[in-house]
Order: sequence, then structure tokens, then C-alpha cells
Amino acid sequence: MKYDLIVLGGGPAGYLAGERAGHAGLKTLVFEERSLGGVCLNEGCVPSKSLLYCAKALDYNKHAADYGITVGEASIDQKKVVARKNKVVKTLVSGIEMQLKANKCEVVKETAVITGKSADGYTLEAAGKTYTCDKLLICTGSEAVVPPIPGVPEGVKAGHVLTNREILDLEAIPKTLVVVGGGVIGLEMASYFNSVGSEVTVIEMLDHIAGPTDSDISDILKKNYEKKGIKFNLGAKVTKITDNAVEFEKDGKTQSVPAEKVLLSIGRRARTKGIGLETIGVLTERGAIVTDEYMKTNIPNVYASGDVNGKIMLAHTAYRETEVAVNNILGKRDVMRYDAIPSVIYTNPEVGAVGLTEKAAKDAGYDIAVVKTPMVYSGRYVAEGGGDGICKLIVDKKYNRLLGCHVIGNYASEFIVAAAILVETQMRIDDIKELVFPHPTVCEIIREAIFQIK
Repeated sequence: MKYDLIVLGGGPAGYLAGERAGHAGLKTLVFEERSLGGVCLNEGCVPSKSLLYCAKALDYNKHAADYGITVGEASIDQKKVVARKNKVVKTLVSGIEMQLKANKCEVVKETAVITGKSADGYTLEAAGKTYTCDKLLICTGSEAVVPPIPGVPEGVKAGHVLTNREILDLEAIPKTLVVVGGGVIGLEMASYFNSVGSEVTVIEMLDHIAGPTDSDISDILKKNYEKKGIKFNLGAKVTKITDNAVEFEKDGKTQSVPAEKVLLSIGRRARTKGIGLETIGVLTERGAIVTDEYMKTNIPNVYASGDVNGKIMLAHTAYRETEVAVNNILGKRDVMRYDAIPSVIYTNPEVGAVGLTEKAAKDAGYDIAVVKTPMVYSGRYVAEGGGDGICKLIVDKKYNRLLGCHVIGNYASEFIVAAAILVETQMRIDDIKELVFPHPTVCEIIREAIFQIK
């Protein structure tokens, strides 16, 4: 069976490739061994947001009296939360299937392996059948890193050591939860289970949480979590996991915390093993496929997009990379840029960021101006509960343009794209000042911050 394009993987990068290529008239096939939507839709972005929304609803209910509302005691039914999550996922997966069908893209739900190149094109095998294509797009995504910590294999087998996949299906709230890793996924799950009643401890090897997040933002986020009861052990290394505790070393001392459940959340790695890359000579570095700005690999007519290239492991990055890849496959020159990719932590409060942090800008040699504006400068933010959030801008003084924007406060996820547009287009600060923001909105904080630049 011969195709114009075969897409290996049906996650955000893969299914969008199927839609775009099919819509453009290419005879396209998408292989997905599990469920369409990949990690993002089935065991990542979407299901975690479903849980976090339930936690926010619970938090708001608990504090209803602050707004003059009298309600009964709030509680949560974890089984119903999981059932709702599953319904959301099912609805969205069905939508993807319909979109692919509407764009005449074929889907084969089997594990496919690249087997080489023939006179007819690149060849793949799945369930004993051979498929051939002129062009190949690899979108096999990423997988959770499972560290070689003593006790992890036994814990995974017993069911009390979990990855991002299993924790989303917990139907009972653990009394104690230890999160190994203080990155985005770990923090979101720590926030959720803290809200619904677990005693949560986060253990992180670095001296800060939230990875590359700007330090002022991560510090405020940590203080907010601590106020809610989440405990942190930073600069700590987990040394052993037992059936009811996690042992770690900190400041040269061995310590232990109780753990009914343990979430492993130390990162993800590109999923490139066992898919046959070696049969056609695709270049990888540190396990990720090497791609250029056109999403091309070192092999002609072979492209890669999404987590598998290891650049920025976010679904929206994968979408744009796929658009670039498909456009170039269609003969339309398109280039991928990474300077203005927004990121979000969907906890309560939310964090939104785009562009360079203060440290990154200084390390890159920019002469910068830094503005930190309290979120309470936004009337709507105060009216809807407020908090100690800030909007932090990083400005290139030489060219009078925005290099980065970092926000902590609810609604950040919805308006950080405005800052991303300003960074992407390299709009001058004087021109930004002429833009009109709707009032009252939380996103006005960007305008307020802009006018504080000296």
C-alpha cells in the first residue's frame, strides 16, 4: 500500500499532520498504537486540566463565604472526578477521529516500525503488512523517565509508585502523596491532591521549583503552595522508595517521609527506541531526533515534529512544528521559530510565561530593563479574589522591545498569548503603549507594566 505521506504517531503532532496533509489532498496514513490524541489528550494536558478544574471548583466553594455566599460543606467524589475526566477525553478523541475522517486521512491503530527504503519509497511494517510512502513524518512523542531508584520497580509493580499515566486514574485520594520532581507535571498534581485532601510533599534535586521558570515567579508560586500545606524538600536526592515511605538525602543527612502513593515526575524523554530509525540512518542526539528549522531530519523526505525532537516538549509547540513540516512537504517554505513559545502551569494560581527570563537575558548579554508590577493593579483581578501575583517584563533597552513576560495569577493561561504576540513580532515598547486593552480585564496588567518601563 503506497501513500504520499505516512505519519508515525497520532498525538498532537501526528493527528494534526493527518488533518493538514489530508485536507491538502495528500494520500495520508497515520499510525497510532494506542489512542489518538497521544499523551497530551489521554494522559497529560487535557485529563490533568479536567482534574485541576475540579480542584479549583472545590477551592472556590470552600471560600464562598469570602464572597458573601453561604453554601454547605464542600467535599469531592474522586470516582466522579475521574469519570468526568474520562468523558472529556472520550469526547475529544472522538472529535479527532471525525476530523481525520473528514479530511480523508486513513488511521491504522497498530504499532508500526520503519524497515528501510526501497525504490518505491520508505517502508514500514505493522501487523504483518507492509506500507510504503514518498515522505515520512515521525511524531512518536515522549515517555516518562523512570529513574533507577531502589524500590521503584517493585513499587510500580505493586501500584503505589505511579507515573503521570496512572495517577490520573486514581479513584481514591491517598492520605499521603510524595511527588518526586518539582517540574510542571509534578506541581500540577501536587496542587490537585493538596486541594482534595492529601498531605503532599515535593522532593526536588534543584534548589527551586518549576524548572526554567523565572525565579521571582517560582518563589511566589512556592510560597502560595506552602500556605496551602504543601511541603518542599529542595536540593534533595531520593535514594530509596519503600512500600510506605520515600527516603532522600539532603544537606548530607538521610531523611524519610511517609508515602501512601509516590508520583515519579522527573521529566520526559523522546520516544525513539524500537521504531526503526537505524534502518534509514536518522540522526539522533541524546535520544532525540535532530531536526532543522524546516523540521527536516538528515534523511531526505523524512521529517520529525513534536516531543520526539526533544526541543520544547509542549503540545502547542508540536502543533506549530507540524504545520511547518507539512507546509514544507507541500512545497510551501515555512520556518519554525522558538523564541516566543508560551508556557503555562495550570495550578491555582496559574503561571504564564513567554520569552527570556531575567537570568537568561543577562546570560545572553542583553542590556535589560526589568519591571515587576503587582497583579492588584488590575481591577478585575482584585474583584475576583486577587492574591500576591505579579507581572514581570524583561525589556531589551537597545532596541526598546519586549524579550519576556512572566505572570503569576489566575487567567494567566488565557492572556499570555498576548505577550507572546508582542515578543514574536518584536513590537517596539512605544508602539505597544498605543494598543487598547479591554477594561476591566486581568490582561490589562501587561499594559500597566509597559507604562512602568523607564
